[in-house]
Amino acid sequence: MQYRSPMFNVLIDTSVWLDLAADAKQTPLLDLVERLLADAQMRLLVPRTVVDEFHKNRDRVAKSSAKSLSTHFNHVKSAIRKVDGDKRQKDRVLDYLSDLDHRIPILGGAAEGALARIAAILSSSTIIEASDAVKLRAADRALYRKAPCHHENKNSMADAILIETYFECVQAMGGTGQRFAFVTHNKHDFSIVNGNQKLPHVDLAASFSKIKSMYFINLAECLRRIDPMRVTYAMWEQEWEQEPRSLSEMLDAMDRLTTQVWYNRHKYTAWQVEKGKVKIVSREEWQERWSRRRSSAQTHIADDIWKGALKSAKKAELKLGEGNFGPWSDFEWGMINGKLSALRWMLGEDWDELYT
Repeated sequence: MQYRSPMFNVLIDTSVWLDLAADAKQTPLLDLVERLLADAQMRLLVPRTVVDEFHKNRDRVAKSSAKSLSTHFNHVKSAIRKVDGDKRQKDRVLDYLSDLDHRIPILGGAAEGALARIAAILSSSTIIEASDAVKLRAADRALYRKAPCHHENKNSMADAILIETYFECVQAMGGTGQRFAFVTHNKHDFSIVNGNQKLPHVDLAASFSKIKSMYFINLAECLRRIDPMRVTYAMWEQEWEQEPRSLSEMLDAMDRLTTQVWYNRHKYTAWQVEKGKVKIVSREEWQERWSRRRSSAQTHIADDIWKGALKSAKKAELKLGEGNFGPWSDFEWGMINGKLSALRWMLGEDWDELYT
């Protein structure tokens, strides 16, 4: 009896498609997806929400790719102007960099090329419209705060429709020789809380397994389950290497983490104010009664300082964007503090430096 390889039905979340386009180092993965589809080793499950979100964010990804290159060149040119050295040599280097800077749209076109390929893949696939049953189950998740709708102050209805569409496909298409996989980079909404993020959230776990219906947060791992040798060869051919982060990337991340840590501390103080543990007093009262007491900073705040803190909190929310300032669990806040401490250590500071 001839053995038939299983058919892998894979739902790739929009976040994965966009990251594929944004990072040129992931182009081999896009090549693999195209080959596996052409060889009928894999079939895509493409919900309408994935297509809509992809086209909604396509221009943003293309522009940000070129913009990031341009910003990098500007930083380099600024640094060259500041250092000592032969002026003629510096001018030649600056002229060369300026020429490259003008060619940024061409260099950044790699993302546009990947986006076009992804758009072609999606358009050639059968689009799955959300059924009424899917919408009802998604609404039920939102109503009862079940993943991916378990975060407060965040509308995750689209994610709920996405996962329910996947579950419906597994139920309707499941049969002999059929395998299913859900791939996402949205670990915050779909993965387990306070644990191994390669595992689905407990609200979703019952619908996943190690063989029939698999959960992935890494596309390469998913493709390796379909064709291990092909993925291995692709990695050898492309000589994938994990490059160290640039200084600008680390500084940007450190700035974001510092803002998140400050915001978390501010919200804790706001809770203390609400509960009466910290009192807001006038500037005059602060100067007369509390300013000279070292412990007063933990029990009293001058009203002008508090007003400034509230304004800063609003600015922090705008800077970080919705979904990037909590509310999160103690474990998640611990991870954020740990990341900030590690980055500061890499840049020369002592461990556990968490000032904001």
